[in-house]
Amino acid sequence: MAGARSRPPLRQIFADHLTATYVGKAKAETQLGGDVAVVRAICGMVPPGRSELNPAVNAIQALVAVRSAGGWKIAHFQNTPAQFHGRPDLADALTNELRQLL
Repeated sequence: MAGARSRPPLRQIFADHLTATYVGKAKAETQLGGDVAVVRAICGMVPPGRSELNPAVNAIQALVAVRSAGGWKIAHFQNTPAQFHGRPDLADALTNELRQLL
Protein backbone atom coordinates (compact mmCIF):
# COMPACT_ATOMS: atom_id res chain seq x y z
CA MET A 1 0.00 0.00 0.00
CA ALA A 2 1.38 3.37 -0.94
CA GLY A 3 2.02 5.54 2.07
CA ALA A 4 1.41 2.76 4.61
CA ARG A 5 3.29 3.25 7.85
CA SER A 6 5.37 0.53 9.45
CA ARG A 7 3.69 -0.98 12.52
CA PRO A 8 5.42 -2.58 15.51
CA PRO A 9 5.02 -6.33 16.07
CA LEU A 10 2.12 -7.25 18.35
CA ARG A 11 4.47 -8.42 21.10
CA GLN A 12 5.78 -4.86 21.38
CA ILE A 13 2.28 -3.43 21.65
CA PHE A 14 1.35 -5.74 24.55
CA ALA A 15 4.75 -6.03 26.25
CA ASP A 16 4.29 -3.28 28.84
CA HIS A 17 0.72 -3.74 30.07
CA LEU A 18 -1.66 -6.48 31.09
CA THR A 19 -4.41 -7.43 28.68
CA ALA A 20 -7.94 -8.63 29.32
CA THR A 21 -8.79 -12.33 29.23
CA TYR A 22 -10.83 -13.10 26.11
CA VAL A 23 -13.89 -15.36 26.48
CA GLY A 24 -15.58 -16.54 23.29
CA LYS A 25 -18.10 -19.06 22.09
CA ALA A 26 -18.95 -20.11 18.53
CA LYS A 27 -22.72 -20.12 18.16
CA ALA A 28 -23.25 -21.28 14.58
CA GLU A 29 -21.39 -22.35 11.47
CA THR A 30 -22.97 -22.28 8.03
CA GLN A 31 -21.27 -23.85 5.02
CA LEU A 32 -21.78 -21.86 1.82
CA GLY A 33 -20.52 -24.51 -0.54
CA GLY A 34 -17.48 -26.66 0.11
CA ASP A 35 -14.93 -23.88 0.36
CA VAL A 36 -16.75 -21.02 2.15
CA ALA A 37 -18.17 -20.91 5.67
CA VAL A 38 -19.74 -18.27 7.91
CA VAL A 39 -19.13 -18.50 11.66
CA ARG A 40 -21.13 -16.53 14.23
CA ALA A 41 -19.80 -16.12 17.77
CA ILE A 42 -20.17 -14.16 20.99
CA CYS A 43 -17.34 -12.84 23.10
CA GLY A 44 -16.50 -10.84 26.18
CA MET A 45 -13.49 -9.84 28.25
CA VAL A 46 -12.42 -10.09 31.87
CA PRO A 47 -10.31 -7.03 32.74
CA PRO A 48 -6.80 -7.63 34.15
CA GLY A 49 -6.88 -8.37 37.88
CA ARG A 50 -10.64 -9.04 37.86
CA SER A 51 -12.66 -12.25 37.82
CA GLU A 52 -15.90 -11.02 36.23
CA LEU A 53 -16.74 -10.11 32.66
CA ASN A 54 -17.10 -6.46 31.72
CA PRO A 55 -20.53 -6.50 29.97
CA ALA A 56 -19.83 -3.10 28.39
CA VAL A 57 -17.37 -4.74 25.97
CA ASN A 58 -19.38 -7.86 25.03
CA ALA A 59 -19.60 -8.35 21.28
CA ILE A 60 -21.21 -10.39 18.56
CA GLN A 61 -18.81 -11.57 15.87
CA ALA A 62 -19.13 -12.93 12.37
CA LEU A 63 -16.45 -14.17 10.04
CA VAL A 64 -16.31 -15.55 6.55
CA ALA A 65 -13.70 -18.25 6.02
CA VAL A 66 -12.48 -19.46 2.64
CA ARG A 67 -10.61 -22.71 2.05
CA SER A 68 -7.62 -22.56 -0.28
CA ALA A 69 -4.68 -24.86 -0.96
CA GLY A 70 -3.04 -23.64 2.26
CA GLY A 71 -6.10 -24.34 4.43
CA TRP A 72 -8.86 -22.12 5.83
CA LYS A 73 -8.27 -18.36 5.83
CA ILE A 74 -10.42 -15.54 7.20
CA ALA A 75 -11.70 -13.41 4.32
CA HIS A 76 -13.87 -11.08 6.42
CA PHE A 77 -14.29 -10.45 10.16
CA GLN A 78 -16.83 -8.24 11.91
CA ASN A 79 -16.94 -7.41 15.62
CA THR A 80 -20.12 -5.58 16.71
CA PRO A 81 -20.62 -4.27 20.26
CA ALA A 82 -23.49 -6.18 21.91
CA GLN A 83 -25.15 -3.23 23.59
CA PHE A 84 -28.80 -4.19 22.92
CA HIS A 85 -29.91 -0.61 23.56
CA GLY A 86 -33.20 -0.64 25.46
CA ARG A 87 -33.09 -4.44 25.93
CA PRO A 88 -31.15 -5.09 29.15
CA ASP A 89 -32.62 -8.61 29.28
CA LEU A 90 -30.74 -9.54 26.09
CA ALA A 91 -27.50 -7.97 27.34
CA ASP A 92 -27.82 -9.89 30.63
CA ALA A 93 -28.56 -13.17 28.83
CA LEU A 94 -25.43 -12.81 26.67
CA THR A 95 -23.27 -11.99 29.71
CA ASN A 96 -24.69 -14.98 31.61
CA GLU A 97 -23.96 -17.29 28.67
CA LEU A 98 -20.36 -16.08 28.55
CA ARG A 99 -20.00 -16.36 32.36
CA GLN A 100 -20.58 -20.09 32.08
CA LEU A 101 -17.33 -20.34 30.11
CA LEU A 102 -15.22 -18.89 32.94
